[in-house]
Amino acid sequence: MNIARASIYASVATAARLLAGLVIIKLVAWVAGPEGVGRLGQFMSLMSVLAVLAGGGISAGVVKYVAEYRDDPERLSRLLAAALWYAFFASCLIGLAGLLFRRQLADWLLGDAGFQGLIGLLSAVQLGIALANYMLAVINGFMDVKRLACIQVLGSLLSIVTALALARWLGLYGALLALVIGQLLVLAVGLPVWRLSPYFNWRMLRMRFDREMTRRLATFSLMTVTSALLPPFVNVAVRDHLAGHFGWEQVGYWQAVSKVSDAYLLFLTTAINVYYLPKLASTHARDLLVSELRLAYRHVLPAVVLLAAGVYLCRHWVTSLLFSDGFAAANALYAPQLLGDVLKIASFVLSYVMLAKAMTGLFVASEVVFAVTYVALVFLFTARYGVVGAMYAFAANYLLYLAFNVVVVRRYLGGL
Repeated sequence: MNIARASIYASVATAARLLAGLVIIKLVAWVAGPEGVGRLGQFMSLMSVLAVLAGGGISAGVVKYVAEYRDDPERLSRLLAAALWYAFFASCLIGLAGLLFRRQLADWLLGDAGFQGLIGLLSAVQLGIALANYMLAVINGFMDVKRLACIQVLGSLLSIVTALALARWLGLYGALLALVIGQLLVLAVGLPVWRLSPYFNWRMLRMRFDREMTRRLATFSLMTVTSALLPPFVNVAVRDHLAGHFGWEQVGYWQAVSKVSDAYLLFLTTAINVYYLPKLASTHARDLLVSELRLAYRHVLPAVVLLAAGVYLCRHWVTSLLFSDGFAAANALYAPQLLGDVLKIASFVLSYVMLAKAMTGLFVASEVVFAVTYVALVFLFTARYGVVGAMYAFAANYLLYLAFNVVVVRRYLGGL
């Protein structure tokens, strides 16, 4: 499987996921306006945090080690048994914590204790979400991109139907409920598809503690959890800051532009994750690594520049289509956000070297440092420029992150 074919399958799956996400955003904008979109962002941040914690943050580690061990049945079996044990334990722990603190989370994130039942349901299904993430990671590790895309497309289509039905019935609450159910639908359609794969074995669903494999997964988990948890917490802090100084309506405009960026960048980040993580993990020769990175930049950078330019030129139409005419004020926020998107993708390609090669300490330290600098830049720039300052902070922070990754990768390659 080369990058071109992998990108095609990843793009199809991404288009389906994107469509499902945009349907949710459109429904929320229609039934609840900018304030509802702001709260949607808060709930999605909570979902991201719980999903990563519930599975122990081992998805990327499973992808890496399955790619390395797929020709070694004994080590592969040990890895998968340990991974499933790890995910089961973590999901039970996090699910229980979510149930105990559901009211506090509803008050803090959504400003309404009436949503505590929804958060309780999200906590209760964490085991199913963890199993779905494990399944997708195994398929990704075998670089079975076609099967991975099939599962994601089917799950997304079912999620759209569910969202339309529940939003019509329950409004904002129903749209948020559809997000929870949608994650379980991936598991429901994925298990039969995975069962038909040539590499599937029922022993892949067996749990067993393995000290060596658990230690490896825990090391990798620390990196994944850090990179997955910091952005939602940072975004919550940014939303709270913007809401406190400019009001929830302005948060809705900021959230709308951010969601547009997340939507079109999903095509690129999915392709990078599906293809480059297992590829870089299984590649050790310096010349081959350099070749893969150059290939990535030849394909990815022109793509992100063209997509960003297209979104900017069509921003008025995009905002009206995805949200409503009431979001017209968001159009002034696109330019610095889209510049930041280009810098983000340029830095992501290089940052995957740290992830694939398990540079744990450096990776975690960089995630923490650049999360702090982003929040600090948001505070600084919004005080001077208003809400658009949050977009300036986004672009400036990724420029710094790109420079950091260039230094890290040059040093790593020089040591090979």
